[in-house]
Amino acid sequence: MDGITETDYTADETLMISYVNVHAVLEEIVPKPLHLVILKLLSWKYSLVVLGPRVIVVETVDSRKSTLSRMLLSWSAKQGWKPTFVDLDIGQGSITIPGCVAATPNEMLIDPVEGIPLEMPLVHFFGHMSPSATVELYKVLVKELAQTLERQFSGNAESQAAGMVIKTMGWIEGVGYELILHAIDTFNASVVLVLGQNMLEMRRLVDAGVVSSFQEYFYGLANDLAPYSNISNFSDLVVYRIGGGPQAPRSALPIGAEPAADPLRLVRVNVNRDMLHVVLTVPFAKEPDQIISSNVAGFIYVTDIDIQREKITYLAPSAGELPGRFLIVGTLTWIET
Repeated sequence: MDGITETDYTADETLMISYVNVHAVLEEIVPKPLHLVILKLLSWKYSLVVLGPRVIVVETVDSRKSTLSRMLLSWSAKQGWKPTFVDLDIGQGSITIPGCVAATPNEMLIDPVEGIPLEMPLVHFFGHMSPSATVELYKVLVKELAQTLERQFSGNAESQAAGMVIKTMGWIEGVGYELILHAIDTFNASVVLVLGQNMLEMRRLVDAGVVSSFQEYFYGLANDLAPYSNISNFSDLVVYRIGGGPQAPRSALPIGAEPAADPLRLVRVNVNRDMLHVVLTVPFAKEPDQIISSNVAGFIYVTDIDIQREKITYLAPSAGELPGRFLIVGTLTWIET
């Protein structure tokens, strides 16, 4: 780095020593390679399950959570492990675009520019930048992601022993705190790392049962990708919003009770001008009742709505028909520049 800086700042303390120490502690929890061979044999013969460290990273600022998560994943991969990275931070997508909860295994050093390499990621679309939009839906998707990972880990001693690194949101008070506790319980976390001002606190749990992202998704990190512009008829697509509509009619409720919106209800949405500049999700769903639990196939970006001709124009990463006719709309918008 050359040139004259406007301001210089030298920190009195550094977290790097703490980061390395945490890695050393976690390595003591992970079985050694020779032990893993034995574990595989015992797992096959006696159905023995040995879980590696499941680490949840908590802080109010996103950047250090992301940095620490990447370091722990890289150091673990350097030791020959393949830990799973779980991203629950819907405001700052590290695996895919914001508005999603996702997970992917990692078996190589993470490039600081290229980011986390993706190998068959699991993605569930929430559709909003904050869980406050519908807390119950967020909990359901987190639980669905955890259950899918547990099914994948079943019978795979190496994946179970490698553990997880789980990045949470920056919301740590009120409902945010409740969601952190929910994630700890849902993923059976064994370690919580709490990042503070120039401080890293490690807590072992004994009884714990944005815009650049959209640009990178469609055009690549170095602007080296070219998305395809496609046109479809309104009738070829079926758009749903998750959440809305009463759970029960007023007549079925106790006297004086008001009907509440059902956060998991699928509501069909007509294509209209309000969808211009909206990012829509394409799920791997064959039927509407599979939408919430389905993994995400990809995303499209609406560039034009022709009401008179009933045509919708959108950008997609690849040419040809979409993997399915069902789409999910949330509140994610992007103005392409």
